[in-house]
Amino acid sequence: MPLSRSISILALTLALGTVPAHAQAAPEASPFTDAQRQAIEAIIKDYLVKNPDVLQEAIAEGEKRQLETQRLAQSAALKESQGALLNSPHDVVAGNPQGDVTMVEFFDYNCGYCRKALADVQALIKSDPKLRVIIKDFPVLGPESLEASQIALAAKQQLKGDKLFEFHQKLLESKGRINGAKALQVAKEMGLDTAKLQKDAQGPEVKAALTENRGLGDKLGLSGTPAFIIGDEIIPGAVGVEPIRKTITDVRQCGHASC
Repeated sequence: MPLSRSISILALTLALGTVPAHAQAAPEASPFTDAQRQAIEAIIKDYLVKNPDVLQEAIAEGEKRQLETQRLAQSAALKESQGALLNSPHDVVAGNPQGDVTMVEFFDYNCGYCRKALADVQALIKSDPKLRVIIKDFPVLGPESLEASQIALAAKQQLKGDKLFEFHQKLLESKGRINGAKALQVAKEMGLDTAKLQKDAQGPEVKAALTENRGLGDKLGLSGTPAFIIGDEIIPGAVGVEPIRKTITDVRQCGHASC
């Protein structure tokens, strides 16, 4: 084998942190001396300096493997979490409760992209009478977000159906930072018992909902909001109506996010 090819393979192996199986199994019969190791390292360094594309390819391959590992882990987590994702007693459901396709959204009330995505969710519900939407509070942006989610989840004990989703929309459309006080203001405008709301916000049902949602988010590897789950796919970010609509169509046609 040509020397350059041997060095290229060795450089890629070192960069990716992988060692061929036969090399791992081989006994350490004749280890390199310090002088030999230094010589090899110098050769590899010189080769990589003169051929930086080799290292770039190695890094790209490493990232590709990492993404594939993440995808497989998320796929397994989705299968294991179907009950909590789609039929939790803590869920807030919008659209058609008996819809043939369910879209789950993890959101934070202080997430600017979640506010932007609200218009997309509203448009999808309006244009698709068979769509079931579940919204899950995932307050990851600090104490104010947590306060808002606690009040919003407590509102579930006083509001039902479309009224509960109306509360969610009004709160998400509020200007400025959204906290517990802002959530109580929206609740008061909608005629809720705010004293009961504040008490329920610290109760076991709200705590259980937030614990469940945090657990799901961690298990699914969600790194931010919004995050949409449709069928067997996780769609991170405010991607717009059309990509989500296409995924819904594919799930409806073949049972998978991509037919």
